[in-house]
Amino acid sequence: MKRFLRLLPIIFSSMMLLSCREKTPEIPNPFFESVWTTPFGVPPFDSIRTEHFLPAFERGMSLHNEEIAAIVENPDAPTFENTVLAYDNAGKMLRRAELVFGMLAESNSTPQMQAVEEEAMPLLTAHADEIRMNERLFDRIRQVHDRCDSTLLTPEQMRLTEKIYDEFVRSGALLDKEGKKRLKEINGELARLSVRYGSNLLAETDGFRLELKVEQLDGVPSTVRDAARDRAREAGLNDKTYLFTLHKPSMLPFLTYAKDRKLREELYTAYLNRCNHDDANDNKALVNDFIRLRTEKAHLLGYDTYADYVISEQMARTPKAVYALLDEIWTPALDRAKEELAEMEKLFKADEPEGTFESWDWWYYAEKVRRRDYSLDDEAVRPYFTLDNVQGGIFFLANRLYGITFRPIVAPLYHPDCRVYEVLDEDESHLGVIYFDYYVREGKSGGAWCGNFTEQTYENGERVAPVVGVVTNYARPTRNAPTLLNIDETKTLFHEFGHALHDLFRQVEYRGLSDVEGDFVELPSQVMENWAMEPEMLEQYALHYRTSDRIPTSLMQKIKRSAQFNQGFEMTELLAAALSDLDIHSIKEYEPLDVNAFEREVLYDRRGLIPQIEPRYRYPYFSHIFDGGYSAGYYFYIWAQVLDKDAYAAFSETGDIFNKKVARAFREKLLARGGEADGMTLYRAFRGADPDKTALLKAAGFWKEPADSLQTDSAAVRRLPATKEYWRKRAQGMLDKSGNLK
Repeated sequence: MKRFLRLLPIIFSSMMLLSCREKTPEIPNPFFESVWTTPFGVPPFDSIRTEHFLPAFERGMSLHNEEIAAIVENPDAPTFENTVLAYDNAGKMLRRAELVFGMLAESNSTPQMQAVEEEAMPLLTAHADEIRMNERLFDRIRQVHDRCDSTLLTPEQMRLTEKIYDEFVRSGALLDKEGKKRLKEINGELARLSVRYGSNLLAETDGFRLELKVEQLDGVPSTVRDAARDRAREAGLNDKTYLFTLHKPSMLPFLTYAKDRKLREELYTAYLNRCNHDDANDNKALVNDFIRLRTEKAHLLGYDTYADYVISEQMARTPKAVYALLDEIWTPALDRAKEELAEMEKLFKADEPEGTFESWDWWYYAEKVRRRDYSLDDEAVRPYFTLDNVQGGIFFLANRLYGITFRPIVAPLYHPDCRVYEVLDEDESHLGVIYFDYYVREGKSGGAWCGNFTEQTYENGERVAPVVGVVTNYARPTRNAPTLLNIDETKTLFHEFGHALHDLFRQVEYRGLSDVEGDFVELPSQVMENWAMEPEMLEQYALHYRTSDRIPTSLMQKIKRSAQFNQGFEMTELLAAALSDLDIHSIKEYEPLDVNAFEREVLYDRRGLIPQIEPRYRYPYFSHIFDGGYSAGYYFYIWAQVLDKDAYAAFSETGDIFNKKVARAFREKLLARGGEADGMTLYRAFRGADPDKTALLKAAGFWKEPADSLQTDSAAVRRLPATKEYWRKRAQGMLDKSGNLK
């Protein structure tokens, strides 16, 4: 799954507080400058040094404390302006340093940065705790909050006040002295655990190397071989060695094509057993510590489980609602996966009459079935999906839908791989800047993500445009070919670009209203994937890298026909990970866990997952939920699929997937508004109704007509539950019968 890195505001991006203490020449600290004079205010990467982060964080925290003290000491009665708005505006220097470091630490990690991270995170976590447990500050916020409905506040001001109040309560503001003390201890321990977990995983992933000779590469295409040989050269190996790693651009092509079954097993087993070897990099004990501490934190704050705590502020509101969605999809997905397995086993038995089909066989035989049933294989598709072509296709789509354009600029880069563009709106006004960092390298976290180097804000009534970064881990060009993507990798870039558009289009006055619910945040990204393989899109960007010929109609038809191919497997492994995350965070009373046994019990014994499918992530390397901000929230991707399929239907139902009227509504009513209203309210304003699960089930090929149990007597059952705020607004007469704001 595409890794989500919306970066936790004070925790995850606080990695570099205590930097190298070696004496270095005095260099002006760019973070001390009030304004960066770089093109469009991008971070001055050519001037930023590791040693700058320590003083930047120290001064940032000091200034933040002064700003909080000014709010607390204000003798005037608390108002929105002197309390809530003042709090929202505080900490800007600290936030700026956090954002830059958070992105760099993920894309350019070093042993020095990891050491700094381990020491720094608890200190910034403690800084955040001190502010959110400040009784005098909370008392002022509470006074404004309690008078909120009787004062002349705009809906956005009321929303900001409510969100900040809830943030303080969820951070322990209502606890007694002993409770606050213990919560601070827990948060500090969790911060340290997160760093150790991530460092162990990076070491395990980067530490494995499968070095092969040409005679061991039977079945592996020349493009994959060339990439493996270049990888070996970069690692200092000889020209006759081919290197494969646990990074997916290396691993998945090998699993798909290599005929040597023992080598497929070796590579995939190494991937599955990362941080699970009872050695210095083992994460099982850390997982236990996470669950013990998170469960205790939930109890302190009045929740039965950590899942209850996390989900209470999401669109879903309760774990029960999440389980209802996941369980509804699980059975048809698993049934489809079993059908897929049955087809593959026929081919497998022809090769291995006495063998047993295993998880490392899935990609290899799935590709055989795809070739047999659809006359389609990755190697026929890749030549049309060069990285440059795909980027060009994304730019075309953004222009066609929203009228925006992209202009390459000369600006400081944090790595030579980066590309940087100014983004111009339809009227050619400046909308923002976007960096692309495409290639896999040592020290770069796996997966793909989008984040901010600087945020969209307002200063003196003027919009300050953001600087956004899209990061992937694609294979580098070889001497013989440019970077060639498969269909999934192509969709990944569309996905992350959707996050970027969400950031670029945001026009939110208050910083505290920038973020949306976790199970809503994947909607803007996942909806973009729907366009990637549409024939109208492919005709625009899918050109053969050697001949520049447009992708043939016959190949487009094969891609379209195969759209539901292997969907049982893909949905099942995704659901398995989401369920294992939800299950472990739904523990009410912690007892020491054998995490491997727990996984087997909840997935294989309880739910009947077949042994030929592994969950997408296992606990020892489930970075999303232990150091990536998705704890009890990996279901976000599936919840958002309901939204994205239903949202895309708004375009397709018009007969024009580039419908500018629908695109404008999507931008203005949803993308531009950030978190100015809850996700369901925003979605309903765009779509005119609640999101319907039917579009997701149909897209995956799981939908059956009314006789099937998936469709019940009430259409409302197919819709996601309305939010707490929806019912509050409805009770106050703020909504019409359709649920739209009056």
